[in-house]
Amino acid sequence: MDLERCGPDDIEALTAFLGEVDLTRSGLDAASVRLWLEHDGAGVIVGSTGYEISGDGDHALIRSVAVRADRRSRGRGGALATFALARAAEEGARRAWLFSRRSGPFWQSLGFEPADRGELAEVLADTHQVRLFRQTGQLAREVAWSRPLAAGE
Repeated sequence: MDLERCGPDDIEALTAFLGEVDLTRSGLDAASVRLWLEHDGAGVIVGSTGYEISGDGDHALIRSVAVRADRRSRGRGGALATFALARAAEEGARRAWLFSRRSGPFWQSLGFEPADRGELAEVLADTHQVRLFRQTGQLAREVAWSRPLAAGE
């Protein structure tokens, strides 16, 4: 899998891609958000992954892990998620968190366990996704997941 760091010129296409797969598009251009893209031979986004780091650097909110529908069920989602987890651990994050109402079994296969969404919202209060979910009332409907990260992940 060949991933490229998402740059300012990619934000519009990434926003459209994440809209197609029904994922949060808030703060994609923020300095705290790290994103990578997979493109097909024509340069079209077919996968994305990333995380948003907490202010203290101890926590990573995994986000934007998506695979285009015609490329799913081939292990790409797991590879994209694992890539983000490894980069977050390399950056010094000790715990990964995420919101997912639909993909619990997928995340459990990667070592995530159900978590307290209030705790997630507390340790990642400064992230765009948490702020958006609080503002819109969506936080109360979300399902949180978490797992520890280790160096050399």
